[in-house]
Amino acid sequence: MTVKVSLPYDKEYVTQFSQGLQEPEWMQAFRLHALEKSASLDMPKPDKTNVSNWNFSDFKHDVSGETIASLTDLPEEIQNFLDHEKEQQNLVIQRNHTVAYGELDPKLKEQGVVFTDMKTAVREHSNLIKEYYMTDAVHVDEHRLTALHAALMNGGVFLYVPKNVEVEEPLQAIFWQEDPEASLINHVLVVAEENSSVTYVENYISHNKEEKTSANNITEVFAKAGSKVSFGAVDNFEAGTTVYTNRRGVADRDAVIEWALGQMNEGDTISENITHLIGDNSHSDAKTVAIGRGSQKQNFTANITHFGKASEGYILQHGVMKDKSSAIFNGIGKIEHGATKSNAEQESRVLMLSKDARGDANPILLIDEDDVTAGHAASVGRVDPVQMYYLMSRGISQLEAERLIIHGFLAPVVKQLPVEAVKQQLTRVIERKVY
Repeated sequence: MTVKVSLPYDKEYVTQFSQGLQEPEWMQAFRLHALEKSASLDMPKPDKTNVSNWNFSDFKHDVSGETIASLTDLPEEIQNFLDHEKEQQNLVIQRNHTVAYGELDPKLKEQGVVFTDMKTAVREHSNLIKEYYMTDAVHVDEHRLTALHAALMNGGVFLYVPKNVEVEEPLQAIFWQEDPEASLINHVLVVAEENSSVTYVENYISHNKEEKTSANNITEVFAKAGSKVSFGAVDNFEAGTTVYTNRRGVADRDAVIEWALGQMNEGDTISENITHLIGDNSHSDAKTVAIGRGSQKQNFTANITHFGKASEGYILQHGVMKDKSSAIFNGIGKIEHGATKSNAEQESRVLMLSKDARGDANPILLIDEDDVTAGHAASVGRVDPVQMYYLMSRGISQLEAERLIIHGFLAPVVKQLPVEAVKQQLTRVIERKVY
């Protein structure tokens, strides 16, 4: 049975939007197909979280932003994400839906590295985008939000690293939701060819405490044989933004995908982080920290599925909940039949600072092969009174003792972020959200 729903934008709008961007015909057709699909698809159904009434349809879709001539023109809160000691910034800044600033080391360009906004990439690297864009990692028809994303994508970046190229300095993207009603429907596509390596870090920031809008962001990471991709992110949307984030990776033989994700959103959030270990000896390490406060509702799913033999997958999720916030942490390690000698490990821990806060840690192992190793650990509780007593007995105040314990609890992810300025900024966000 077809279920009719009210969509925020129609076929005529999508056609004109695509034409205005001078997109190739295949992308316009792709958008229109996705729009048609979205009308009959259900909303996603994350475990134990009903999102049917969450706002994913009331937003402004196409909002421009001013470009900047120099990084010194940025407000301090954006400059805090940057390492100003570097002479060369490998950086893309998206202001609403416009690229405000872009810079890439000429030496990397000479090696064939591509780091540009998604709108430009669709025009100038059409064949590469068509090969990877929502064809393998994420599919259009998974649910209504993936289809709407495909139809209305209005930003993001494309990162391509050729075979045997090792990018030593991190590449960074900052997505700045300056207009309080602007949606961010970003698509981040990372392709690392054979035996290449790259580190990428992104930051999301908004200002809309009162105005209502949404973010519908999808990331696809493809690590070819022998390559390594380190992916870091800090999501820091304000309370007015309802967030759907879907980050997925596909690792071929001997490839590595590392995730270090700071989930600092103030609004209701669905976050998926899924990695498919396709090749033999492939590896993924997925670390996430999250903080909830107020009446915020969040749902986090980390999933590493093993297809290749001797593949290694590690999931670490740490969350801190306060006030009346609630969060679900699902950790899923799946070993498919044939993935012998594989190892799936996971740990999910939630620290609750208030009596009305709630956190659920759900470790799940799905094993379809005999000759494997797998394990999990999960805990939900309050600050350890023994640790508090030990610190306070050394003359540390109760507030400072609790602060030290929380920072230590979140440190395994925070210290993995590859850009020092971003790491410091995440630390400041944690301070602000907890105290």
